Amino acid sequence: MRHARSGLNAVLRGLVLAFGVASLAQGSVVLAQEKPAPSGAATGKTEPDKQGMAKCVVCHDENYRYPVLSILKTKHAVIADKRTPFADQACESCHGQGDDHINSLASGKLVPPPVVFGRKSATTPEMQNKQCLNCHQSGLRMHWQGSQHESEEVTCVSCHTLHTGKDKVLVKATQPEVCFACHKAQRSQVNALSFHPIKEGKTTCSQCHNPHGSAGPKMLVKATLNDTCYTCHAEKRGPFLWEHAPVREDCSNCHTPHGSNHRPLLKVRVPVLCQQCHLGDTHQSTAFSGTGIPPMGGAKQLLGKGCTNCHSQVHGSNHPSGARLTR
Repeated sequence: MRHARSGLNAVLRGLVLAFGVASLAQGSVVLAQEKPAPSGAATGKTEPDKQGMAKCVVCHDENYRYPVLSILKTKHAVIADKRTPFADQACESCHGQGDDHINSLASGKLVPPPVVFGRKSATTPEMQNKQCLNCHQSGLRMHWQGSQHESEEVTCVSCHTLHTGKDKVLVKATQPEVCFACHKAQRSQVNALSFHPIKEGKTTCSQCHNPHGSAGPKMLVKATLNDTCYTCHAEKRGPFLWEHAPVREDCSNCHTPHGSNHRPLLKVRVPVLCQQCHLGDTHQSTAFSGTGIPPMGGAKQLLGKGCTNCHSQVHGSNHPSGARLTR
């Protein structure tokens, strides 16, 4: 009986000890949860500046000469997206630390923020673009370094409007006017008799050109001019049984892509265009007129003096009779 009691006492002591240890452990967890997290300075990490925009809108409000608050309508202001500036330091993510700028208000000698975007800004184009490329460096921007626009010190804000719900250069109907602000010759060509439907908003400059740079010439979206044209004009690609050498070489041998007064986008009217290559004693190079009608076959030359009246498949033909009969 005594042995049984002593055994029971030992079990009870063990249970009390176990509950005590568990209580201490639980208390440690609670204390650890209630203990404040270390500050950013201690951990080396900085928390998002929740007051970053609040400091800016004291002056840059809805009455400011530039509609800065329109940025709240853009993707840059999506706080839930960790990739956006507003998920980090708000305005200071792009414009840099603004303490000196704010403190200078009282002195009357306004100090601008480290980065000011714009063509007339004192911030260098390289520094302006660097702020954008911190996030926008992949995809279509991969060839920006060394591109024609980058070499000419074109800034991102030369084409893009950041503080706006709808960026003109990203809308089909308004993109051309942004490009034509610099490319005056192309604006004139688009207003010619024969043109791509750019003014109608059916096609855009960026369908053929990548303004951020590319591996092809003239910042084309494809490696060659022909490959770029074939993205829309696939029926001209071939392969054909009878190929037209100038077509395979380069579409611009005959066409000017931005606009022409000769249909369809031809550099020179037919038959003069054809006779630049097809020279000889036969009808290829003879400009017949009313007084110079040949004795045989004159009707062919009188029908508008157009080679394409017979040779309609100038881009290539699969006619079984051969290269000469390509109708």
